Amino acid sequence: MQQTRSQVTERDGLYELEAGGDVLDSPRYNHDMAPTKVRERTWNKWHITALWVGMSICVPTYTLGGVLTAYFGLSVGEALLAILFANVIVLIPLTLNAFPGTKYGIPFPVLLRSSFGILGSNVPCLIRALVACGWFGIQTMFGGLAIHLFLGSVFEGWKSLGGTGEVIGFMVFWALNLWVVIRGAESIKWLETLSAPLLVAVGIGLLVWAMPNVSMTELLAIPPKRPEGASVVSYFAAGLTAMVGFWATLSLNIPDFSRYAKSQKDQILGQIFGLPLTMFLFAALGVVMTAASVKLVGVIVSDPVTLIGHIQSPVWVAVAMALIIVATLSTNTAANIVSPTNDFQNIAPKVINRTKAVLLTGLVGLVLMGHELLKKLGLIVSDISLETVYSNWLLGYSSLLGPIAGIMVVDYFLIKKQRLDLAGLYRDDVYPAWNWAGFLAFGVPVALTLLSLGSDAFSWFYSYGWFTGSALGGIIYYGLCVMRAQPSAVKTAV
Repeated sequence: MQQTRSQVTERDGLYELEAGGDVLDSPRYNHDMAPTKVRERTWNKWHITALWVGMSICVPTYTLGGVLTAYFGLSVGEALLAILFANVIVLIPLTLNAFPGTKYGIPFPVLLRSSFGILGSNVPCLIRALVACGWFGIQTMFGGLAIHLFLGSVFEGWKSLGGTGEVIGFMVFWALNLWVVIRGAESIKWLETLSAPLLVAVGIGLLVWAMPNVSMTELLAIPPKRPEGASVVSYFAAGLTAMVGFWATLSLNIPDFSRYAKSQKDQILGQIFGLPLTMFLFAALGVVMTAASVKLVGVIVSDPVTLIGHIQSPVWVAVAMALIIVATLSTNTAANIVSPTNDFQNIAPKVINRTKAVLLTGLVGLVLMGHELLKKLGLIVSDISLETVYSNWLLGYSSLLGPIAGIMVVDYFLIKKQRLDLAGLYRDDVYPAWNWAGFLAFGVPVALTLLSLGSDAFSWFYSYGWFTGSALGGIIYYGLCVMRAQPSAVKTAV
């Protein structure tokens, strides 16, 4: 016989829900969005470290140094410091927003119901989902190119397909990504744990190949591309903001993964071990490889897929491309599909299950890359560069996501005091449908960011968007909640 009311139990600081009819029959609940059971929280610190290694070692990370030197006017040394500092900074919202996921076993959209409302949570969720689908398409383009080059190294006739071969590779890689995520969290954990040591080996191999062809002293002495005599502070701060923006997405939806962590200690140590150093070293490798590419292949090449494609040995190209395919797959599945899968389910959990949400994510990513795919097929002609879109996006989307991160941290730690009504997050009678405090705290920084685009005096607000947005969003949310005095969820929390 089904129990009527849900029960919440606690084991060593971890809470789990025994769902009763009040939750099971709720339109806000399905099995995939349900809190994980304590027995399902099997990821230790090394699994989480492997997750970050797997996500960090990817083509976009490799190109970050080049983006900072070419678009943000930093020297090589300044660019690498910006990457290191940014990833130390982003650890703060990552670890803080991971806390409720670990404690209550809930995914990102369910946590947002506390700060934006049961229905209102869909707005920030869909903003996050759209960004992830865009990145999914970009990463799938890189993975598809790797498959095309792999097949070209194995079958001589494949090379003649050109852009058509790249599109076929895109579709194969697209389907492979969706298959991994449909299989569930254990499949992702297995992929990340397997790929992490392989990816480290790839990095070491590329470094051994490149080092005889580059002088680190000369590389670090290259002058920055900014006006002579200009202060480094504003350029460095803008680059730092963009690099924080690189993982601004994961700083929001980290509960999607921390809900599987064994303990708070595991999620904290795993992120500290896995993120900052991996990002720094692989970005540094990208700088070295790009500098060495002139001597290695005769031209400057800024991405590893194209660079390795210039190697004359088909065997080494095939091996390297296979490993790059694994690298891109491990990044794409975890960083860019898991979140929109949960976000789309949050719209209507009884209608959209995990499989449908994964397919919807794939479809949106495919549509967003439609322009690039048609260009490769020769059906349209365009000067729009994927690299330009990628580099400009970093700063822009961090400005939008910063306020959400600030609101989430303030809501959980200062307003709710780390106490949530777990069953209430899946019903309509505890938390409001729309929490207007959350929307005002989100809307004001976003509006100021948009206004600052047309004002030289306030351009700094956009340039430092993640920092200004997250701080202002958190402050406004705290002030509104204090004025409102007593959020009902604080009284009824378990």
